[in-house]
Amino acid sequence: MNEPINEQGTDSSSMVKLVYILYLASIVVGLTGLIGVIVAYVNKNESAPWLQSHYQFQIRTFWIGVLFTFIGILTTFILIGFLILFFVVIWMIIRCVKGLQTLDKQQAHPNPTTWLF
Repeated sequence: MNEPINEQGTDSSSMVKLVYILYLASIVVGLTGLIGVIVAYVNKNESAPWLQSHYQFQIRTFWIGVLFTFIGILTTFILIGFLILFFVVIWMIIRCVKGLQTLDKQQAHPNPTTWLF
């Protein structure tokens, strides 16, 4: 299928895919998550509505992940934090994989405002 091309000549769905990949890489290299959310914010309003749902999902993934990572770090001294941090990693992987699957089908994300998967 032909993808819409934006003004910069970049395949618009490839930018969404890049953000998902940056989020997955952030599990190892944390800075890539910040780069990913910046890319999502910059491209959100200039993309097709079905891609905007992915950007909304990605932005929420970043901020919810930051929230639970912060809670996990604060609670590591009572050991529950390690479980929270482990959950955040699994949660991030599942959200990114499900988002990539929906993107590959060229569909809008079915529930971009969910806190879960």
